[in-house]
Amino acid sequence: MAGRKVRWAVGLAAVALAGCSALGPGSGVPSSPAPAPAPPPIGASTAPVGSTCNAQPAQWAVGKTATGAVVEQARVRANARMARVLRPGQAVTLEFDAERLSLRVDASGKVTAATCG
Repeated sequence: MAGRKVRWAVGLAAVALAGCSALGPGSGVPSSPAPAPAPPPIGASTAPVGSTCNAQPAQWAVGKTATGAVVEQARVRANARMARVLRPGQAVTLEFDAERLSLRVDASGKVTAATCG
């Protein structure tokens, strides 16, 4: 009796697997849609820019509150690929990146300096 149940279970599994292999392109059953492309990294923008940062045009941000719009406009003006906001006491990597704009802010969030690196 137990042998018959095992054969029946194996046969059922084989039928199920055979049915799965018949699905796919051309089977009339819609396949899963392609995954959506990944969003750009945080801080990245699709705004056209070069790659080497020039902090001089971003100096207009000094004295302004570092909102997302101000940071992005400073990044684009500096022709930088990315920007970061450096707060007082924040740990910062010392790695120099010629494509990055760094905006230093005070405790109230106002930009005190715009530099590259």
